Amino acid sequence: MGNAVIYPGSFDPPTEGHMNVIERASKVFDRVIVAVAINSTKQSVFTPDERVSLLKKIFKDNASIEVDKFEDRLLVDYAKSKKVNVIIRGLRTVSDYEFENQMSLANRKLAPNIEILFMMAESRYSHFSSSLIKEIARLGGPVEGMLDPSIAKKLKEKLLK
Repeated sequence: MGNAVIYPGSFDPPTEGHMNVIERASKVFDRVIVAVAINSTKQSVFTPDERVSLLKKIFKDNASIEVDKFEDRLLVDYAKSKKVNVIIRGLRTVSDYEFENQMSLANRKLAPNIEILFMMAESRYSHFSSSLIKEIARLGGPVEGMLDPSIAKKLKEKLLK
């Protein structure tokens, strides 16, 4: 089976920064499981199934990238169910690090045998969060270069109805 990693996130929408981390992780690990987290406390633009579908289309030619979803369970429990002991988290900013470090420490306490790795997003993606991109699109602004063109089109269709 080789070495595998889980890259969890809400991916609402999946950004170029997310794609960058996924592609780079696929060069380091034999298998990357992109785990679309379903957070019932967040109001999403795309349904979980739509996010999975968008990601599957983008990575359809890369057999080492698997797209899945999970909800109502701890990330470490999901990782155990997949028999994966490495989780990768993308970082854009210092504030991302502060949040991710807290999450990492909590996950370490819950599952000491699961490693959390941080991967810095390339600087050209570091200033675009999914929330900011949604707001730009909602106000009719250009999101080219922030999202895959197919995702940008779908986002505008949803927000500008």
